Amino acid sequence: MGIRDDRKAATRGEIQRATLDLLETAGFEATTVARIAEQAGISERTFFRYFDSKESAAMPGQGELVQALLTHPLHPALTSAQVLRELIEVCRKHFAYEVQQYEFLRISRLVLREPGLLQGVARQELQLVSALSGSLVERNILGQMPALLVAELIACTWRVAWQCFAQESADGGCDPAALFDKAVTNLGEIVSPAAGSPAPVQLA
Repeated sequence: MGIRDDRKAATRGEIQRATLDLLETAGFEATTVARIAEQAGISERTFFRYFDSKESAAMPGQGELVQALLTHPLHPALTSAQVLRELIEVCRKHFAYEVQQYEFLRISRLVLREPGLLQGVARQELQLVSALSGSLVERNILGQMPALLVAELIACTWRVAWQCFAQESADGGCDPAALFDKAVTNLGEIVSPAAGSPAPVQLA
């Protein structure tokens, strides 16, 4: 990473910390982009060079997850289940990265405390589903319906892992990576065919 990239990363980190500080002290509604910019010592214009909303500033890993999913190479011959399995693995790696890079515990506590932030997360998920399903169709990986189903399952698994982590960390802590694997295992059990049907697809 060069000096310019280091500066960008530092600025992103300052914006996120300012956002979380304000969310914790002022609450979701009172936290505005203008206040975040002032707290971080930047202009609103600079804020929007890095993030498109206060929600994305609070949880920058979600935008990076979308990019990781959209740029992951997939072979057109893969089945829907295989595509889902590969993209789940992308999520698993990104989840572990997020734990190391971002204010994971602070974010998880705010998600529990601030319904507005959770609504913002839901809006970001809609964007994830739209972008990912559209990409899968455009690249001729999947048809429209399986592409939507795969994208929805990805978004759902990511959200459930986050929400369970938030709850369990509030109750005394847990291993985020293990929790994500548990969410994937539970998903595999839920979508497995009934007894007597062909063998279920293993997601984990």
